[in-house]
Amino acid sequence: MGRKLFGTDGVRGRANSYPMTAEMALRLGAAAGRYFRTDGGRRHRVVIGKDTRLSGYMLENALTAGLTSTGMNVLLLGPVPTPAVGRLTHSMRADLGIMISASHNPHYDNGIKLFGPDGFKLSDEAESEIEALMAGDIEPAAPENIGRARRIDEGAGRGRYMEFAKTTFPRRGRLNGLKIVVDCANGAAYKAAPEVLWELGAEVIPIGVEPDGFNINDGCGSTDTALAAETIRREGADVGICLDGDADRVMILDETGAVADGDQIMALIASRWAEAERLAGNTLVATVMSNLGLERFLQGRQIRLERTPVGDRYVVERMRAGGWNLGGEQSGHIVMTDYATTGDGLIAGLQFLAAMVETGQRASDLATSFDPVPQLLKNVRYGAGHEPLQIAAVKSAISEAEARLNGSGRLLIRKSGTEPLIRVMAECEDEALLGQVVDGIVAEVEAAAG
Repeated sequence: MGRKLFGTDGVRGRANSYPMTAEMALRLGAAAGRYFRTDGGRRHRVVIGKDTRLSGYMLENALTAGLTSTGMNVLLLGPVPTPAVGRLTHSMRADLGIMISASHNPHYDNGIKLFGPDGFKLSDEAESEIEALMAGDIEPAAPENIGRARRIDEGAGRGRYMEFAKTTFPRRGRLNGLKIVVDCANGAAYKAAPEVLWELGAEVIPIGVEPDGFNINDGCGSTDTALAAETIRREGADVGICLDGDADRVMILDETGAVADGDQIMALIASRWAEAERLAGNTLVATVMSNLGLERFLQGRQIRLERTPVGDRYVVERMRAGGWNLGGEQSGHIVMTDYATTGDGLIAGLQFLAAMVETGQRASDLATSFDPVPQLLKNVRYGAGHEPLQIAAVKSAISEAEARLNGSGRLLIRKSGTEPLIRVMAECEDEALLGQVVDGIVAEVEAAAG
């Protein structure tokens, strides 16, 4: 059975509209509970974390009802980063971990991500089986086997994650003397990230740390770095760390406010790890969206680039299959399987700070490892029931663009896995040609988008 409910990063949509309804969450919880509850006398456990969206309360309660109805015991972590859920699922010997978040999306969206007992996101096959269970009759637990739910003491789950995050910083290393702006996007890391940086010795200037249920990712965080850049310049800070709503993405800002995206962060970490002979297989895993400049930079250092489809889940799957320990996305997902089972913005930020401390260099000296090839990405929203990429005029425009590029650049057209968008991306040294080919395709997609 194919997946209809799950996208590239769990289930996601507008809160209180299908699929992000309480009814769906209850049924998903029951199906996931039935899928993971095996025979035997042992206790079955689920951990649930969330970000700071108002709709998280509704979905948390509905998931809990579904899970306990099939005999699962539920531990509610409250607001914690997505990587904390992956880690705690494994360390607390849970059968299942759930993160309620729509990541970098606005507050009116929400999502549900599932983690297996190893702390990694579920495979496509497992999600398909859970969907199949949702379509049928889900057998409830006997009355005496209904699960229990309890909320973990405030800060307990977060504290375990914070203590681990600090251990990823070089032993005996300190951030003394560094002034750091950290933007938590009014999201899941609004307490954890500033505390970790302060405990490691930094002078911390936190922003985006006053969540009200509606302001997550609103004019702040990794997708809107203007506030952080302004704060860095005003306060004379050395560096900025901008996380997204669930803290699995990061953007680094240097002392001038200039942004280093995921490609630049991966370039720095990969080259340092390769020099230290700790980059497994001398390979970095990244998606088809990563810049051609990154590929050329790695080639110059005899580091192999392995490309995957877009989505951090596919990066992680390829890393695990190849035995590689570093991967990520241009958007700021940085996956280091020596430390985490998914992207971890805080730990990636600590790797950048470690480079500053160990080399004595400024953030601006480390934030640009290569000159990116000009890249243009435009998104086109399409209406329900429309399939723009199946329209003849759109296919013709894509073929014409490929012919015009003729090996001088890259073209990537894809549907978003989390939103009703067609993403049109091209790379080319000739910026005039770049704009022409992208705009030509966008015009045809808009005409077909409904």
